[in-house]
Amino acid sequence: MKAVGYKKSLPIEDANALIDVEIAKPEPKVRDLRVAVKAVSVNPVDTKVRKRAAPPEGEVKILGYDATGVVEAVGPEVTLFKPGDEVAYAGSIQRQGTNSEFHLVDERIVGRKPKSLSFAEAAALPLTSITAWELLFDRLGAVPGKSLDPRTLLITGGAGGVGSILIQLARRLTGLTVLATATRPESRDWCLSLGAHAVIDHNKPLKEQIEALKLPPVELVASLTHTEQHYKPIVDFMAPQGKFGLIDDPAEFAATAFKGKAISIHWESMFTRSSFTTPDIIAQHNLLNDVADLIDKGVIRTTLGEHYGTINATNLKRAHALIESNKARGKVVLEGWA
Repeated sequence: MKAVGYKKSLPIEDANALIDVEIAKPEPKVRDLRVAVKAVSVNPVDTKVRKRAAPPEGEVKILGYDATGVVEAVGPEVTLFKPGDEVAYAGSIQRQGTNSEFHLVDERIVGRKPKSLSFAEAAALPLTSITAWELLFDRLGAVPGKSLDPRTLLITGGAGGVGSILIQLARRLTGLTVLATATRPESRDWCLSLGAHAVIDHNKPLKEQIEALKLPPVELVASLTHTEQHYKPIVDFMAPQGKFGLIDDPAEFAATAFKGKAISIHWESMFTRSSFTTPDIIAQHNLLNDVADLIDKGVIRTTLGEHYGTINATNLKRAHALIESNKARGKVVLEGWA
């Protein structure tokens, strides 16, 4: 079967950074689904793994963590899906990725594809939806429901993949005031269209911009990018006893900066449940089905930003380059096999 992977960790400009390969079609075991992949999207984690994790000599590493497709075969203990079902999911970082014609995934981290979306539109959602949902509700403890919540949630990097879904979830499912950061005019407009109450520029002093808006206290922060640059200024204006959540890998991060205000720190990694097969791993199946319901009811929408054509090494290299430029708006999606 066709797949796209790499043999060495190389800069994306290198001709062999990503290559088209032929690999054996995998066989489902235990609770595996074998999915005929129809569309995938690219996330920052794809670029990070490509640059940092070289496969063993002579082996090919297949990237990709978002996929939509059709269940083609199932393992002997599968109970949640059957062949022919249309699904959407973000796979495990411990296994080969979704940039392949057929892919194995544990059914407990798979949800149904929203009926109202195409495969490409739905492929934009799984990884970022899981990350945003877990960060907002499991880590930061936001309260579901539309009753007024007298707090502000600050989302840094609101126009990115996670920010694009987090803005929607926070605005549609909670009573929080949602404040996002963005620098370019098109990114600012994107955040406002998704439901942000206000948008500020994270390349300018944050405190002065926030004070001018006269918003409720910033008690919750979702730091999605460049945490090492922003966390100290953020601590300066955060409300005491707030919650600071982050998903990136800051080169420098001093937890003691939060001590004086008793601000708690919360890491989010959507791969934790699948990597450790936690007792609540089924939560991601339920979460993705909830997101599909919200999509089909028109409460939230896809965050597809760019469609880069068919799934092949050339197009995936273009997608990786865009992600690495930090200029992506929403999600980059590829669809079909030539």
